[in-house]
Amino acid sequence: MNEALFRPFTLDHLNLANRIVMAPMTRSFSPNGVPGDDVAAYYHRRAEGGVGLIVTEGTYIPHHAAGFDPRVPHMYGDAALAGWKRVAAAVHGAGGKIFSQLWHVGTEGDHAGAVGALASVEQIGAIVAAFGEAAANAKACGFDGVEIHGAHGYLIDQFFWDRTNRRTDDYGIDRTRFAVEVAEEIRRRVGSEFPVALRFSQWKIQDLNAKLANTPEELEAFLQPLNSAGIDIFHCSTRRFWESEFPGSNLNLAGWTKKLTGKPTITVGSVTLGEDVMRSFSTDDAAAIRGIDDLLERLEREEFDLVAIGRSIIANPDWPIQVKTGGVAALRPFSRNALAKLL
Repeated sequence: MNEALFRPFTLDHLNLANRIVMAPMTRSFSPNGVPGDDVAAYYHRRAEGGVGLIVTEGTYIPHHAAGFDPRVPHMYGDAALAGWKRVAAAVHGAGGKIFSQLWHVGTEGDHAGAVGALASVEQIGAIVAAFGEAAANAKACGFDGVEIHGAHGYLIDQFFWDRTNRRTDDYGIDRTRFAVEVAEEIRRRVGSEFPVALRFSQWKIQDLNAKLANTPEELEAFLQPLNSAGIDIFHCSTRRFWESEFPGSNLNLAGWTKKLTGKPTITVGSVTLGEDVMRSFSTDDAAAIRGIDDLLERLEREEFDLVAIGRSIIANPDWPIQVKTGGVAALRPFSRNALAKLL
């Protein structure tokens, strides 16, 4: 039954060998923001292992407050862009496709000089332009698309969330406006044929029970402006993909998003793992392997289109091959000790 995972997927000019996505995961192995040969090898191994689409770890856009970790890679600067060209070439050489995730952390971490949802209109304009520049850089490096990081309480999500967006101007009245401007600027810079994805979540690092939308109607109102802005794929981040998003329906967040927008969606959240991301990062114990019959049934009935795997693909660079030939029982369990090295 796992054939559903291995069917090709096509969206306009994007052709994927299967439905398997490597989820974006911050690894912080790029000193001074420059991805080296070890980063290229890391992504190459996942493409070689059968992943159809890789979404990179978050990459800082060219803005002074985009982020404060000196080992998170940049999507700007000659050295960093040369490194990303090698990464893209390595992934393509193994038959995979790759998106760059574009990231601005906002006030997460509360660093001096951080910029959040109370930014001035001038600051907003500069950040929007920086997202566009980063997307253009990614395209020039040979990436197959970009993903806007709009989840988990980082900058764009700080505009989405009423707890962090207390503005009374247009960016507060319509909390999607900032993200819409980012999407439109990226589209202006990369053209109509370059795929643009958006990752969003209900939950936040600061509040695991947070909600942007409490009903399907609220979710539809939230998604409509983003859909109209030219987002091609919605990457719907949940901690457990099997959980229903709203009472009265078995649809998860990706299922509802596809139903409401008509756009392709990526589901994510503890695929083949019995513990969610927050729990597994707080213990050295290995997360139990979880079956995927439910996942395959949902994929078979086209509740969503693509499946992103995070922690399990850190532990199993050849996750697709393992699942195809030996099933989930062949997988190595994940523990946070696997994060110590870039394997």
